[in-house]
Amino acid sequence: MTKLTFGGHPFLLGFEQLERLVERTAKTASEGYPPFNIEAVAENAYRITLAVAGFREDDIAITVEDRQLVVRGRQTEDAAERVFLHRGIASRAFQRSFVLADGVEVAGANMEHGLLHIDLRRLVPQPMVQTIPIGRSRAIKEGVEQ
Repeated sequence: MTKLTFGGHPFLLGFEQLERLVERTAKTASEGYPPFNIEAVAENAYRITLAVAGFREDDIAITVEDRQLVVRGRQTEDAAERVFLHRGIASRAFQRSFVLADGVEVAGANMEHGLLHIDLRRLVPQPMVQTIPIGRSRAIKEGVEQ
């Protein structure tokens, strides 16, 4: 079976990075905790909502690393102060990643009612027309300039 790559197609010049992006996305798709929603809130605005019950703002770090939005959570253990008769709420650490397209940036984040909201916006580039001048090349053939 032949694997079709983006870099091998003659009309997709410079899209090799897209193939790496698809592979990275496939790796992060297997994560299951915490659950999340992604919604379009406007034409060029999105919101990622993660269910992070039991986490405080100080327990969560949000970073963008190489066009990848990474949300990490680690609760501080205060088990010495609390005695659980039943512990059904997960307090495990997590890392959730989202690959961002070119031009998408994080606009902000906030927490309310155990939900972490991360707002994203896509910067729309201005249409640009560029004229490329055609230069003269000087070919030298058998010592004679043409």
